[in-house]
Amino acid sequence: MIAHEARLTNAYLRTPRAAAVAGIAFSVLLFAVFWLMRLSVPADPHEPGAWLKEDMTYVALAMNLVPFAGVAFLWFVGVLRDRLGEREDQFFATVFLGSGFLLLAMLFAAAAVVGAITIAFRAAPETLVNSATFHFGRALAYAMINIYLVKTAAVFMITTSTIAIYTRLTRRWLAIGGYGIAIVLLFGSSYVGWSLLVFPFWVLLVSVSILWDDRGVLPSSSIGVSA
Repeated sequence: MIAHEARLTNAYLRTPRAAAVAGIAFSVLLFAVFWLMRLSVPADPHEPGAWLKEDMTYVALAMNLVPFAGVAFLWFVGVLRDRLGEREDQFFATVFLGSGFLLLAMLFAAAAVVGAITIAFRAAPETLVNSATFHFGRALAYAMINIYLVKTAAVFMITTSTIAIYTRLTRRWLAIGGYGIAIVLLFGSSYVGWSLLVFPFWVLLVSVSILWDDRGVLPSSSIGVSA
């Protein structure tokens, strides 16, 4: 009975539907995080910190959503690698996995910096805002998100698109579109506001495409296993 349940669970986890659901969850959560932060925190890194004196409910909610988005992204990457199986090329797999880990590390680090700023402000409001520590932390979070995370996301998209073209992981037009969006992120992110939002939007499109192409696979797989 236990062995039968294990086989059923493995069959379910290996379906592309798991990757699609995880990708959609990541996209929605990351959209929510960026939207909530933009509502509360000015885009200008030189802003003197007046936003800290406002209601911090949105910022706290965004910080609490980041770990869930990270777990969903890890699930998305893991199931995609499992779907590739023996077709996975070692070079592209290394860049694919490494860029994904770097992306999450910078997202978590930036969230930790913002969270630390808000906690320190509650302890010593006037001291923090007028200190070099606040401006350093604010600039650090801005650089990690708007420069390094964006570039790493572009690398992830290029690698994923290359893998998708050679293995038919997603629709060809979607993979080619990933190249174009990645180029925009690499060279135009400093000039286009909200440019980082195209990354979760692209993950959303990939996830919906996988879910659409693989509709109906789960029931047949489950029937085969249970038989």
